[in-house]
Amino acid sequence: MKRNKIALAGITLLGASSIVLAGCASGGGETGGSESPDSGASDAIIITNGNEPQNPLIPTNTNEVGGGKILDSIFSGLVSYQADGSVQNEVAEEITVDSPTQLTVKIREGLTFTDGEEVTADNFIKAWNYGAALDNAQLSSYFFEDIEGFSWDENREELSGLEQVDDYTFTITLNKPASDFAQRLGYSAYYPLPDAAFEDMEAFGENPIGNGPYMLAEDGAWQHDVQIDLVANPDYDGPRTPQNGGLQIVFYATQDAAYQDLLSGNLDVLDQIPDAAFATYQDELEDRWVNQPAAIFQSFTIPQYFEHFEGEEGVLRRQAISMAINREEITDVIFDGTRTPASDFTSPVIDGWSEELEGGEVLDYNPDMAKELWAEADEMNPWSGSFTLAYNADGGHQAWVDAVTNSIAGVLGIDAAGEPYPDFAGLREEVTNRTITSAFRTGWQADYPGLYNFLGPLYATNAGSNDGDYSSEEFDSLLAEGIAETDPAAANALFEEAQTVLLRDLPVIPLWYSNVTAGWADTVDNVEFGWNSVPLHYNITKG
Repeated sequence: MKRNKIALAGITLLGASSIVLAGCASGGGETGGSESPDSGASDAIIITNGNEPQNPLIPTNTNEVGGGKILDSIFSGLVSYQADGSVQNEVAEEITVDSPTQLTVKIREGLTFTDGEEVTADNFIKAWNYGAALDNAQLSSYFFEDIEGFSWDENREELSGLEQVDDYTFTITLNKPASDFAQRLGYSAYYPLPDAAFEDMEAFGENPIGNGPYMLAEDGAWQHDVQIDLVANPDYDGPRTPQNGGLQIVFYATQDAAYQDLLSGNLDVLDQIPDAAFATYQDELEDRWVNQPAAIFQSFTIPQYFEHFEGEEGVLRRQAISMAINREEITDVIFDGTRTPASDFTSPVIDGWSEELEGGEVLDYNPDMAKELWAEADEMNPWSGSFTLAYNADGGHQAWVDAVTNSIAGVLGIDAAGEPYPDFAGLREEVTNRTITSAFRTGWQADYPGLYNFLGPLYATNAGSNDGDYSSEEFDSLLAEGIAETDPAAANALFEEAQTVLLRDLPVIPLWYSNVTAGWADTVDNVEFGWNSVPLHYNITKG
């Protein structure tokens, strides 16, 4: 059997094509990454912004950015992603693709969790088995769907596709080819867990023990709805060694408040400038800002099971609503060039993106067609009630939500308005529990730099982030064909075809692609934002 060793460190993986790249696997303790500007970490604490996580900090049950930002700081996976999206080995010594459905993982020896337990192959296997077991109801169980032994029909405590070879080696057997599987392994769903986690998972989620560059400062470091305090992990051995003493992640009620703290020197790094400051932030921050494309897609979801949005009537109404939104005007007036109207469901920064998909006209502003489609739906079932769009008020979304709902109301002649929730966690709780009664804002910050990541986790049947419960055999089939295809061009063609199904059904209403528009105070240096808009906190220096 031919074995292709993938040198994950230093190879830029920006599409389904990447996994066929061959090279020499990194060995020993080499983990890649760039040289730090400083020789050692200082004791300075970097103050940055964040959101209260939706759930306790369990890697397989976190699929939102508030919790994800924290998990990515306190855990290390087999691989991690550099600023440009390239993959580097972290816990892995080498990952070998033995066949389209077989991988062998060898991890580095001597790595530990912050409680002193050594990281072994068993820590990955037990964590993945926990995440995949249906009885555990983990939000990211979808990410284990491709591993042999996974089932949506019955609970299985162990995945037959995971086999430990020795303390530092295990194999992964897939139930079908997945050409980007090695590329996925830096996502938080694939993080290892220490034995302590399985003694009381709920308690562990409140005070997690990780193996990453940072760790919780102390018991009670997570002050709910206020902040979480992290300190540098002195035993961390990897490419993300902190050049600071820790992070204080503050959960702001509004982005405007965070920006004012940035201007006054009470906040070091802000990862999203509020829209109210778009016209002034460049002058106010001088050269301490960035406005660059990132792997972020914005949308809103109208659940498939809502009255008036089921079946053929629902398709017509979603298409009408989409064509009633003037995306060009909203991105120009409200976002001042920091957003680009969406032409698909992915991101222009990902290899394989296309702006010329069949059916893409449904994302164009077309008031006459919108009215015609709405009237056609009314003939099936006359519209009643009002259209509301829920959003979290702590995220700075009111201006665009008001503009979108005003545009819908003006074109379709219906009542439409925003419905604010105080915070992101509260909104996500209702979305996750399926108790929400309105359309709601959604979006996607990529887990890893590949087209499939924008499609599978959000729209495949049973996917953990499929908030509208969309299900299409045609879409699922095309997606499966695409991820099994080893030829990059052929894979991208299938992903494009799958998106034409989405453009017809509109499981979400695409809005725009986001730039990372962020800033920092004069208190810090070496600030860099990655491909997914998140600051590389470990590189930031202060004082």
